[in-house]
Amino acid sequence: MSPRKSAAEARRTRERIIERSVDLASLEGLEGLTIGRLAADLGLSKAGLLGHFGTKEALQLAALEQAAVIFDREVWRPASGLPPGRERLRGVCAAWISYLERGVFPGGCLFVSATFEYDGRSGPVRDLLQRQFAAWRRRLAAEVRTAAADGALPAGTDAEQLVFELTGILMSLNHALQLHGDAGAVPRAHRAVARLLD
Repeated sequence: MSPRKSAAEARRTRERIIERSVDLASLEGLEGLTIGRLAADLGLSKAGLLGHFGTKEALQLAALEQAAVIFDREVWRPASGLPPGRERLRGVCAAWISYLERGVFPGGCLFVSATFEYDGRSGPVRDLLQRQFAAWRRRLAAEVRTAAADGALPAGTDAEQLVFELTGILMSLNHALQLHGDAGAVPRAHRAVARLLD
């Protein structure tokens, strides 16, 4: 086998491991990512799987990084072409609701479950989650400030407060869908977002 083909196969195997890790983590938590379970699911040896990551923590971090790529693709990109400010915020929230409603991750939003799993811990996984949430809050807050500057939201709108409330609505929607199977929560989330942004 040529080195180029070997490297390409190793990259594909690593991608398969990460994809399965993201799905499994959304269902069973990041602690549910066991080397044995993943190896069995993917038809790999434990040693072969470990060769790609070295540690369970490295695998958890890779899963969170991939989940962020998926979240960006599903929630930010659909609205990124809209005019900045309130229109983009509306688009982001609509895409965010759709992402949860469609069950992009089989166990619901991986970030919501990982937050509950790691909020009382310390270490690299919690640190990455904090950075990911902080970056998302900054992105939303920038849109709120643009909307306020344009007059689409009241002057003096507290960007951090509005982002806090929008995030609360979407976390609540994830909870309603995943724990209660409450499809009626989707229109409630749309109404709640509209009340804040209109």
